[in-house]
Amino acid sequence: MALRELSSLEKFLGLKKPNKYSTQGDRKVPILQSNSGPSLVGLGTIATHLAQEAKRPDLLGASAEERAVVQQWLEYRVARLDGCAKEDIKTILKDLNAYLEDKVYLSGNHISLADPLMYYGLHHIITDLAVQEKEKYLNVTRWFDHVQHYPGVRHHLPPVVVLRNRVYTSGHH
Repeated sequence: MALRELSSLEKFLGLKKPNKYSTQGDRKVPILQSNSGPSLVGLGTIATHLAQEAKRPDLLGASAEERAVVQQWLEYRVARLDGCAKEDIKTILKDLNAYLEDKVYLSGNHISLADPLMYYGLHHIITDLAVQEKEKYLNVTRWFDHVQHYPGVRHHLPPVVVLRNRVYTSGHH
């Protein structure tokens, strides 16, 4: 899964020459094979490197605080979301829903590297939610729909239908 995500991330970043990846271990941790230096290991590390390679420092955060928030979400994606148990999904969605209450994107008002990577990680979870569950996690659903429609993000994944008339009440237009 991570290899497809990295390929989609490369396209989102506008990188023309695809990199060579492999995986290691049972969790299939991605490895970027480098011709000019040591291999890079881990989704967050590789994603950060790709953003720098694409000369997109804006995706890493404009301030020290924003950069820390982006790194925090990259770590959260790998440590908490990847391979989470089914019984942990509701807690993750509840926490994310509360966090996104006053935010457009994970690091504030601008898309960051954390948004597409969290989107990729949550896609299968959001796809499986019933309409009532999407309504329960309104902020997550709003953020997810916003990110999936951001140009270039959703390459290898099918769109998730979010019925605005059922999800967004008249008070949220």
